[in-house]
Amino acid sequence: MPLLAIKNLSVSFLTSTGPFMAVNGIDITVDAREVLAIVGESGSGKSVSMLAVMGLLPDSATVKADSMVFDGIDLLRLEPKERRRIIGRDVAMIFQEPMASLNPCFTVGFQIEEVLRVHMNMDRSQRRKRAIELLTAVGIPDPADRLKSYPHQMSGGQCQRVMIAIAIACNPKLLIADEPTTALDVTIQKQILDLLVGLQQEHGMGMIMITHNMGVVAETADRVVVQYKGRKMEEADVLSLFENPQSNYTKALLAALPENATGDRLPTVGDYQMEVEDSTAVKTPPLEAPL
Repeated sequence: MPLLAIKNLSVSFLTSTGPFMAVNGIDITVDAREVLAIVGESGSGKSVSMLAVMGLLPDSATVKADSMVFDGIDLLRLEPKERRRIIGRDVAMIFQEPMASLNPCFTVGFQIEEVLRVHMNMDRSQRRKRAIELLTAVGIPDPADRLKSYPHQMSGGQCQRVMIAIAIACNPKLLIADEPTTALDVTIQKQILDLLVGLQQEHGMGMIMITHNMGVVAETADRVVVQYKGRKMEEADVLSLFENPQSNYTKALLAALPENATGDRLPTVGDYQMEVEDSTAVKTPPLEAPL
């Protein structure tokens, strides 16, 4: 049985111009100890799909699915209080922007210990000891001193490591990493990816890696789901995807890699006939005029 199995997930938002379908009937599964990459351009519904799993979408969102089963439990059938016991403990997420996700008003130590207080029922000394262990595990130097630091006193790479520490604090069964190397320089990107894969293998977690970077997919994933305009275009193991892509959109993504350039210019997505035609595609509502 998969660790997570989502069937026919759709997410729509109510806008001033009517409903906007951000995710349109996708299926996703991930096994324990497996790394699943969800890849696609910005706006393809990758993050929205996983925020639906976490229950973190705004009230303007309508989430529908035949089932959303995690570790044998259908999350859609749980009361909010029951679901909150699972989210953050057994299912954790690393968000795109660490500086926007960490609270600037509280120290790093407080924010790590808060997760332990809510989900692990630890006393103060246990929480502090565990927080130091977590910062050590993610490669933060002088972890005991860093507990007293505020997010603005740390670099972007260090804040990302703190976010990872918070996510793995309760030893989750499933870790969702949403563009975990965004806005980091290349050397830090490599360190963060190596850290995530090492933690995933050490703890036997299932991991979902959300990215638009095919290089990250090649380095980290066992299996890949390709999304385009809210729909799943293709699913394959990572080797098959790179050697024999089936959808035109996947071919376009791979052709746009610099190492695959064959002429004076890289091809664009527009050079390919996409499988989602205009008549059925998810349409982005027009921007509203400023007041």
